[in-house]
Amino acid sequence: MTPPQRQRRSPGAAPDRAPAKEGELRNPERLFVIGGEGGGERADIDLVTLIVARADPPVSATPEQAALLRLCAAPLSTAELSAYLSLPFSVVTVLLTDLLAKELVQARAPIVRQKVADRNLLEAVMHGLQKL
Repeated sequence: MTPPQRQRRSPGAAPDRAPAKEGELRNPERLFVIGGEGGGERADIDLVTLIVARADPPVSATPEQAALLRLCAAPLSTAELSAYLSLPFSVVTVLLTDLLAKELVQARAPIVRQKVADRNLLEAVMHGLQKL
């Protein structure tokens, strides 16, 4: 006889309700409230754009905006922010657009490394290793 398997419950979930499946939203109204209408211009942000907080969360910030600002003490990509907050990327984009307009965060493209290393640097390393 195998022991019964325990089901993991999320905080605040109703016990008689089955857990949501992957990609299934329990309350899409919440996302509308968080993101607002979103009819305005959105910042040009993609999944690898790095976000860094420039200030502490103001008193007027929503809980989601305050969480974003606390997470962005160190640079994080928008994909990481979306995963940490369990929010869709489009909602995170709307929140970040508001924060960028208020100049509370700074967005920057990730640093792209060169495909081919600098020849002078490689020669300097090689000569340094030969001297050892």
